[in-house]
Amino acid sequence: MAKITRALISVSDKNGIVEFSKQLADYGVEILSTGGTAKLLREAGLTVKDVSEFTGFPEMLDGRVKTLHPKVHGGLLGMRSNPAHVAMMKEHGIENIDMVVVNLYPFEATVAKPGCLLADAIENIDIGGPTMLRSAAKNYPDVTVIVDCTDYATVLKEMKESKGAVSPATNYGLAVKVFQHTAAYDGAISNYLGARLGEEPQEYPATFTIQVKKAQDLRYGENPQQSAAFYVEKDITEPCVSNAVQLQGKELSFNNIIDLDAAIETVKEFEQSAAVIIKHTNPCGVALSDTPLSAYLKARECDPVSAYGGIVGFNRQVDADIARELASTFLEAVIAPGYSDEALEIFKAKKNVRVMQIPLLGEYDVRGYDLKKVVGGLLVQGRDRGMVRATDCRVVTERTPTASEYASLDFAWRVCKHVKSNAIVFTNRDQTVGIGAGQMSRVDSSKIAVQKALLPTQGTVLASDAFFPFRDGVDAAAEAGVTAVIQPGGSVRDEEVIKAANEHGIAMVFTGMRHFRH
Repeated sequence: MAKITRALISVSDKNGIVEFSKQLADYGVEILSTGGTAKLLREAGLTVKDVSEFTGFPEMLDGRVKTLHPKVHGGLLGMRSNPAHVAMMKEHGIENIDMVVVNLYPFEATVAKPGCLLADAIENIDIGGPTMLRSAAKNYPDVTVIVDCTDYATVLKEMKESKGAVSPATNYGLAVKVFQHTAAYDGAISNYLGARLGEEPQEYPATFTIQVKKAQDLRYGENPQQSAAFYVEKDITEPCVSNAVQLQGKELSFNNIIDLDAAIETVKEFEQSAAVIIKHTNPCGVALSDTPLSAYLKARECDPVSAYGGIVGFNRQVDADIARELASTFLEAVIAPGYSDEALEIFKAKKNVRVMQIPLLGEYDVRGYDLKKVVGGLLVQGRDRGMVRATDCRVVTERTPTASEYASLDFAWRVCKHVKSNAIVFTNRDQTVGIGAGQMSRVDSSKIAVQKALLPTQGTVLASDAFFPFRDGVDAAAEAGVTAVIQPGGSVRDEEVIKAANEHGIAMVFTGMRHFRH
């Protein structure tokens, strides 16, 4: 390992750069820099050589050309172990650059600003930075390249242990990180510009590039004969399964991740304390209550048979009482925004139960796309963030829902959003009574919901994720004792359906919004 003697430093994110540069100087490293970075380092008392002095060529074109010079890239790309490279560098007066510390113009932050103009975006496309990074990363056996300030400490520790050198293994890891970073950077630029090929910006670009980072390998895929890994997006602020921490339990599988996602996304719909039990991505019980324990017990009442081996989600912290109740039955996993110390001690007796903790719920930025892979292609859509309150829906029947029915309809509609289509949900004010999911016929979903109901369906309300194509769905609901229905409306037979509701004295509201889940 050769000692680092010269470093080129030019950063947009200046977090920690002064302290890092001072320690490089303590090892006798010569520092090259440009613009604002050079000014900052000089103000901190460091000796800095401008890149223009090093190359003998001035910065030009409003700073667009600073480091695009053979003395820079020759100093980075020249292989120290290749005699021909060494001789050629000497012939042309090219000196080694052993370290590059660069992070790029903040393109994504710039284009995220309201009112960002195309010209502003173009000026924030870094050219020299990615070029230096790629040159340095390509020659990783001889050059240390840092694109992330969190790596400063690692590099300094190794330099201390190796008398100013950095190992090829560390350099390789840093180089891989560079190519990942520049790929994401170019992808962001491609997505932004590709959505502006026509006269008006488009929501979806001509090509779509997304980068996700591997969080972990999984036990197996959807089935044991399939391998799988879990990848997550960067900078996730929304509490979700992707930034959950596993506190105990067996290794996660593909299906666990999907079910955990379904669980936490369901309870996030509610402000009141909520619990859900998920089986094969569908809720088999959802309830609200004053306490998480009571909510869980009410959710389990809906379908205790299906709850066996399920995944439970809460939107409140899990305490010892809940943990004891959960431990009394077989569960695959629990996900919640926190656990008491006593609860975690109780779970230790069930060492295979996967205990997952998400960040605390509260205000957060909801962003990103919903992606679905098909053979040879990818479907990209906006996430289903839509929700309407039952009281804001259009009453289409002779009878208006009562206040109690409105509360029940609101609860039912939020649950229905998370049930696979065709979805029919019977509920009372704060508890699911029967859930029919994933059937080809909406009437079949209704029948299954009634068949599975262990609680009385008399006096319940019904939510349907899409319109009723025929009146038979309403007739079945009336036979079960439903008093009010919430559905999107929009069928060519809406009048027939409304007439059926009026005949049965059922109140019905149209949301004007559907929630298919495939």
